[in-house]
Amino acid sequence: LPGLHVFAIVFALEVSVGKTNTVMALNNSDVLLPCTFTTCIGFQDLVFTWYFNSTEKIYTGKIKSKASEPVVVGGNPRVEFVGSTTGKENNISIVLKNVEFSDAGKYTCHVKNPKEKNAQHNATIFLTVVHKMVETDNTLTLIIVGVVGGLIGLLILFMLVKRVVLFIIKKIQDGKKECLVSSSGNDNTENGLAGSKAEQKAPPKA
Repeated sequence: LPGLHVFAIVFALEVSVGKTNTVMALNNSDVLLPCTFTTCIGFQDLVFTWYFNSTEKIYTGKIKSKASEPVVVGGNPRVEFVGSTTGKENNISIVLKNVEFSDAGKYTCHVKNPKEKNAQHNATIFLTVVHKMVETDNTLTLIIVGVVGGLIGLLILFMLVKRVVLFIIKKIQDGKKECLVSSSGNDNTENGLAGSKAEQKAPPKA
């Protein structure tokens, strides 16, 4: 039924590794592998496991309830749990210490929640290990700054042109007013006003 399908989606277990699923680490450094999970109906005896390249378990933890922190079930000496599930966010992130080039690969954060009829979900993050960090290419930033600067320049130019045009229009209008004043003393014969030809007497007949 459609209603039951929607109900099932609302209470689904979800696992996330953040906005990007790629991480770059410097050789011999420590690297954070982020992971969080959400569930609308809570969890009980939840189990989460980190896998390296889908098969090798590098960390397993169990969480009794929202009020308790995870307990280590099994792990690698080079892996440290740095998350917490008693706060607002259910964070089950780990730190991989002293990474080597052989550590590059796929890391999967897998979660199983018995309270949701053993619902399972996972998210994957890819780790790249490099000899040295490459400087970020700022070309895009420079282009954006250039475009914004150009737009501001055009706006200023438009305002200057607008002021010049308004100044010219004002001058033209002032000139027309002067023309109207100077022409006010002209012959008003066509308007039937005083002094017009319409009021002039005809010359006496001989």
